[in-house]
Amino acid sequence: MIVSTTNSVDGRPVADYKGIVTGEAIIGANLFKDLFAAVRDVVGGRAGAYENTLREAREEALREMVNEARARGADAVLGVDLDYEVLGQANGMLMVSASGTAVTLS
Repeated sequence: MIVSTTNSVDGRPVADYKGIVTGEAIIGANLFKDLFAAVRDVVGGRAGAYENTLREAREEALREMVNEARARGADAVLGVDLDYEVLGQANGMLMVSASGTAVTLS
């Protein structure tokens, strides 16, 4: 499955549009990650725990989107967009959404 932020793939014209596909992942940030991130903010450095959580959420959202595209018979998703939102009480949840256009290529 080709997944691209571009609207086309060089040398592979779109044969059929299968529609918009999406994937979402909502992950809770746990107390220990918050505590260590706060310490890093004070002493400097990267918040590795948050980076890993973001990576996991992004990968899950993309996986869901690709699975939906496959179910529609697509072999590519073009124009992919990723969005990040903080949700929940005290902003304790992170949502990553992926969306794009499922297509079959020639």
